[in-house]
Amino acid sequence: MKVLIVGAGIGGLATALSLHDAGIRDITIVEQVAELRPLGVGINLLPHAVRELTELGLGDALVGMGMPTSRLTYTNRFGQEIWSEPRGLAAGYQWPQYSVHRGELQMLLFDEVCERLGAGRVRLGLAAVSSDARADAASVTLRDAAGIEEVLTADVVIAADGIHSALRTQRYPDEGALVWNRLILWRGTAVAPAYLDGRTMIMAGDGLQKFVAYPLETPRADGLARINFIAEYRAGGDDSGISDWNRAVDPGRVIDMFADWHFDWLDVPALIAASDQVLEYPMVDRDPVDRWTWGTQTFLGDAAHAMYPIGSNGASQAILDARTIAHELATAADVPAALAAYEAARRPVTAALTLSNRSLGPERVMQLAYERAPQGFDDIEQVVPLAERQRIAAEYKQAAGFDPSLLNDRPSLSVPPAADRARR
Repeated sequence: MKVLIVGAGIGGLATALSLHDAGIRDITIVEQVAELRPLGVGINLLPHAVRELTELGLGDALVGMGMPTSRLTYTNRFGQEIWSEPRGLAAGYQWPQYSVHRGELQMLLFDEVCERLGAGRVRLGLAAVSSDARADAASVTLRDAAGIEEVLTADVVIAADGIHSALRTQRYPDEGALVWNRLILWRGTAVAPAYLDGRTMIMAGDGLQKFVAYPLETPRADGLARINFIAEYRAGGDDSGISDWNRAVDPGRVIDMFADWHFDWLDVPALIAASDQVLEYPMVDRDPVDRWTWGTQTFLGDAAHAMYPIGSNGASQAILDARTIAHELATAADVPAALAAYEAARRPVTAALTLSNRSLGPERVMQLAYERAPQGFDDIEQVVPLAERQRIAAEYKQAAGFDPSLLNDRPSLSVPPAADRARR
């Protein structure tokens, strides 16, 4: 079986490793950038994604690069705790939750692909232009920086080319612009004093303004640590928002917006001021679609289900896509059956998550606290009762596939050797 993966992001590279692990070895990855570099800021890998990467043999590497998250805590804009829960091993999972640098994770996956599959399997500087999916084969037209086109054909084409996917645009030419919820994100990292236990992810604020922070490393001897942060603010009606993407901005603008966010345990404006660089993004997603697969071509990751960065699920869901499609391609009767099974398993789940994230997902507890007590509270139980907070947290875990009991008991997506499968 010959597989062509379009896109060498986290989803595409995880797919290549998953296919190789499942015994499928004729794999080519094409990527439009001429050089992969460790770009970006922090992301979170939830236990369900860590399980999949561990089963791919990357567990030790994650220990070396990631900070194991101990707790997730939600507060209001005054730093008052609304909800807090253990995460990873402390929450009963068999796998940790990690905060990692997105670019470092991508480079880890890239290096592993080059080592296991061979460096020649990844071809850089080739952008997808269009595809021609048929029942028995699929071809993709690619274009290099000089404008020279090339056509590659495979038994399976997996479009993992991101939120601006050219292959998705071909299938949905009238889809239109990205869906923006009028939130602007400012992301950065800074070396600053560690807060709380040094391993807690915090989300403070409400639907109008929010601040997220989590450490990317263990506190140093001097009490400092590199901390990733995301500052959010709802734009006014005259702001187009989507015109700016990954743009460096003056930190002073963001500091002013959070000037009075001084908590007993975290100084938000000081953390922003200590950042190396602040990058601006609009919070965008795409509407769920009712079809991913045409012939022997399908979507994966953000090309399939770009979602708001709520609940820390973007990269994790792409990794689950990767493992699922590899399992199906290695075990189903034929390619159409495999892609049908993959889509049936992943499309409804990710569509529900996309819509849940638009309703704030587990962060609804913050908005409820704001709506019911905008000036703060003396007792959170009188504002958002414990049972309501527990229900919101549990529902999102179940929808996203990382409820502890469900994840711990779920069969592995690893594919046993062909000889073992034949004996079954």
